Amino acid sequence: MKLSDFDFDLPEDLIATRPVRPRPAARLLLAQGSRIEDRHVSDLPDILRAGDLLVINTTKVIPARLTGQRHRDTAQGPVSARIEVTLTEPQPDGSWRALAKPLRKLAQGEEIIFTDALRAEVVARNPDDVVLRFNLAGEAFDAALDAAGQMPLPPYIAGRRAADAQDREDYQTVFARTPGAVAAPTASLHFDAALMAQLREIGVEFCEVTLHVGAGTFLPVKVDDVRDHKMHAEWGQVTAQAADQIMAARKAGGRIIPVGTTALRLIETAATGPGQIAAWAGKTDIFITPGFSFQLADALMTNFHLPKSTLMMLVSALMGRDQIMDIYAHAIAERYRFFSYGDASLLIP
Repeated sequence: MKLSDFDFDLPEDLIATRPVRPRPAARLLLAQGSRIEDRHVSDLPDILRAGDLLVINTTKVIPARLTGQRHRDTAQGPVSARIEVTLTEPQPDGSWRALAKPLRKLAQGEEIIFTDALRAEVVARNPDDVVLRFNLAGEAFDAALDAAGQMPLPPYIAGRRAADAQDREDYQTVFARTPGAVAAPTASLHFDAALMAQLREIGVEFCEVTLHVGAGTFLPVKVDDVRDHKMHAEWGQVTAQAADQIMAARKAGGRIIPVGTTALRLIETAATGPGQIAAWAGKTDIFITPGFSFQLADALMTNFHLPKSTLMMLVSALMGRDQIMDIYAHAIAERYRFFSYGDASLLIP
């Protein structure tokens, strides 16, 4: 498989920089096999059926983007530099891996001052990132980060506008509960409490899992042969209760429908065999490409993905590469909105 097999031309004006309101007003491309329908997320109660199980990711996006100052004494006097930091992954000792820009202006042992309350020491500098140790921990750190940080919008949005207060609400799901993600599970952004209540009324069930989406989700694939690509690892957990719920729904004949590629990747990681799953916790770097044998997912609700991305490979694995290219051609022709703040699709093989 070549990277070019998953490429397509996307008009830039179809990249959404704000979500529609209310959330379920987003359009929904319903693909059942080769049949395509143009619907809306608010139509889900008419599309899904009693016994279906929607698997949702309860991860909570942290305001991981920080701007600070590095001060350095030189022979010519004090010198300051503006440093932009995006936290990417907490470390077991309480420090954080982070992307820093400009990285060349940081050295091990230097301090970055973000606010009067929040600062960090560079404890390691790597070729691509740094490790930071903050002066605060626990709830004090969470509060200071919440005050100083901005939501880490994806590059294709951040390149068009700065994050603002509205993104604190827009870039968070209504069921976000476990802090740790630096990117949102964006298919879930289309749900609100009213839609979830409607779905429960008709017998659709919800199963909660957690996968902390990392900044690596935006990294481009740089190899021509996609089999040579190494996926980033992300921490996730499927509880015993969630595993039991999935098994019970499958036994009762319900469809297992992950909401988002993160939920799908997690349950397929935790799968123990065809139609089987057990409690699981750890880091997953599962890479789903055409030819993958799905153990649990019967369908997938997801947004529209970047050309040549690992997520294009994932949806091609589910639906077939040619069918996905037809779906995306239809979405572009009908002017669906793309990426994190864009419209949704419900893919049913």
